[in-house]
Amino acid sequence: MMASFDGTLCTGMTRDIASRVEQRRRGAIPGFSSKYKTKKLVWCEVAESLESARERAAQLKCWRRSKKVWLIERENPNWEDISARVG
Repeated sequence: MMASFDGTLCTGMTRDIASRVEQRRRGAIPGFSSKYKTKKLVWCEVAESLESARERAAQLKCWRRSKKVWLIERENPNWEDISARVG
């Protein structure tokens, strides 16, 4: 999940997290992420397959914000940018 300065969240999936983070930071992906400037990676997980990643992303997109915040804050209570650790 990527977050903006004001805490707006964007959920998605990718095969290359480093490239996706960089694209979002540049605003190269039109749509929600560039509109709301979600440029900080605050949470991610690795999936075993492309299909399981799709299913998990779809599940997370349906979650309420409060549940997403709970997930983030379990591992990243200060909402730090974790892109250097996972990229």
